[in-house]
Amino acid sequence: MFNTIEEYLDALKTEMKDADLALVQDAQADAREHLSTALMVAREAAPEVGEADALKKIIEEYGTPDETASAYREIERRTSPSLKQPVKPRSLLGRIFGVYIDPRTWASLLFMFITFVTGIIYFTWAVTGAALSISFLILIIGIPFAILFLLSVQGLALLEGRLVEALLGVRMPRRPLFAQPGLNWLERLKALVTDKHTWISLLYMVLQMPLGVIYFSVNVTLITFSLTVMAAPIVQLIWNLPVVTIGYGRILLSYPALVLLAVVGLLTLTLTLHLARAAGWLHGKYAKWMLVSE
Repeated sequence: MFNTIEEYLDALKTEMKDADLALVQDAQADAREHLSTALMVAREAAPEVGEADALKKIIEEYGTPDETASAYREIERRTSPSLKQPVKPRSLLGRIFGVYIDPRTWASLLFMFITFVTGIIYFTWAVTGAALSISFLILIIGIPFAILFLLSVQGLALLEGRLVEALLGVRMPRRPLFAQPGLNWLERLKALVTDKHTWISLLYMVLQMPLGVIYFSVNVTLITFSLTVMAAPIVQLIWNLPVVTIGYGRILLSYPALVLLAVVGLLTLTLTLHLARAAGWLHGKYAKWMLVSE
């Protein structure tokens, strides 16, 4: 018997204590939305019925916490992130050069290049929106604007989570946090301001710009250097252009030196791809820590 929705959600969280935090957040968001809406409709239809009695009937239709937890675990088993952990090659060369055929490598690179753009957008919106929200509080439009801004922060956090899950293979929330119905403007603003998830998401948006700049700069520099070093021997062999030029002097490298140069470029590119894959893995852990509410 549950007297309030919060008691049901606490029981659901206990039942899912061993599940992924993102899955728990989705389950609680769905349960809160369904129970709150159904309870509001039931109380409007029969005001004489107490909240506990109305909630009991709703839970009988929706399912007990253990039934709901089992259903969500089954759904999760069938809809796991697309980028699963591939089987690691056993040989040393396979572990080193397998990075070229690992989809996580290229997905991580793509994510970091996208982060350069989204980081600028997030930072601009976060700083501008926060400044305008504080400035407008003295006006009649201040509270509505602040609410819309904070809601947009949670919306962008959900969007970022979907991007992280799609490209980095980390399970992220797929449901927005449900806002309690029936609140006035001031109560809605208070709920958003006191929700730590709002401020952590805002901090994540601000930090994405410097991270995006670092990701972009490091990857572009290392990849450009690697490809240039690998292409230099081909340029000398085909067009007889010097690899090394000192002043007006042109130095043509010997064949062993050209081979060594190409090997250095290949190893540098391989190391860069390993670094990109590792950075993607770390960012996935970081995004889950920042954007998943407990």
